[in-house]
Amino acid sequence: MTAMLQTAFRLRFVRFVTVGVGAAALLLVLSYVLASIGLPRFAAGLIAYAVAFVVAYSAQRGWTFGAAHGHGHALPRYFILQAGCALLSGVLAHIAVDRFHMSPLAMSVLITAVASTVSYVVSSLWVFPDKPGHSNKR
Repeated sequence: MTAMLQTAFRLRFVRFVTVGVGAAALLLVLSYVLASIGLPRFAAGLIAYAVAFVVAYSAQRGWTFGAAHGHGHALPRYFILQAGCALLSGVLAHIAVDRFHMSPLAMSVLITAVASTVSYVVSSLWVFPDKPGHSNKR
């Protein structure tokens, strides 16, 4: 089992998904804990999202994409990408429910799949592109 996990984690996509799932879990737990201890819900969500964003960016840059990109290059692009994915998710959710009458579960699956795919492709090609002489298994 350990050898199989080591082999899987050599693949960039597996590392990307692992970080994404971990960041989503962190967002869920932090927003719940912060709201539960009495922080206003808006502040709890904002703080939890900011922490999850920093953790996800750091892990994607460092582990998934091999820390080959400076923060001055990667961080603004990562921010733009995530803001774009958030807007895309909102638009898709609206269209899925209002136009195609999808259930909340189907809508959630759709926006998660589309936003995750866009995030991976744009991260690979624009935010953290392969540098000449730097191979990072896809």
